[in-house]
Amino acid sequence: MNHILLLEDLGEIRAWLRQLVHQVFAQAQVTECARVQDALAVIPRQRFDLALIDLGLPDGSGVTVVEALRDQQPEAQSVIVTIHDDDEHLFPALQAGAFGYVLKEQARELFVDQLQRISQGEPPLSPSIARKVIAYFAQQARRAPPQSLMPDVQLTERESEVLLRVAKGFTLPEIGVQLGLSRHTIADYVKQIYRKLNVSSRAEAALEAQRLGLFGRS
Repeated sequence: MNHILLLEDLGEIRAWLRQLVHQVFAQAQVTECARVQDALAVIPRQRFDLALIDLGLPDGSGVTVVEALRDQQPEAQSVIVTIHDDDEHLFPALQAGAFGYVLKEQARELFVDQLQRISQGEPPLSPSIARKVIAYFAQQARRAPPQSLMPDVQLTERESEVLLRVAKGFTLPEIGVQLGLSRHTIADYVKQIYRKLNVSSRAEAALEAQRLGLFGRS
């Protein structure tokens, strides 16, 4: 992780996050913002690998920044860092494209471990949040119509290869190496895939990959 965005309005928490980031990514350059508008202003000027984003900010919701990164820098990984563990905050953030969702109250050691796993493509989720996500998608699966009644989405062979790797948690640069393509080309494929499938997050993409039977491939 070379460039990291911290969006947090409380200076004490921002300093705590900065310390954790440098503990895990010692050489990372960190850009700090305290407001949504500050983050939106810097995104067009700086490419980010990772963004740690609070939700409740003085001038709006951090979800707005997640959406901006999704649209302008799809290779960046947005992780929500918040006190809110309710469905009303969690699922809009995931649907906007958040890669992970962690709670500020969790132990420092767990936070460090989750940051370390990001480089391996593993979405960071606090344990209670992971349980909510699993329960939600299990409920959605029970409600889903039979596969024969679901819309037929036509993906190219290359799009299917990219989707499978996204669903497995590989980062865009890793997928690029595996397929012999640039990360920017992979980012374009991801945008096309998300548009075709009408999804906006890795979690939703993983469900679609499963529905399309891609996990049976090598």
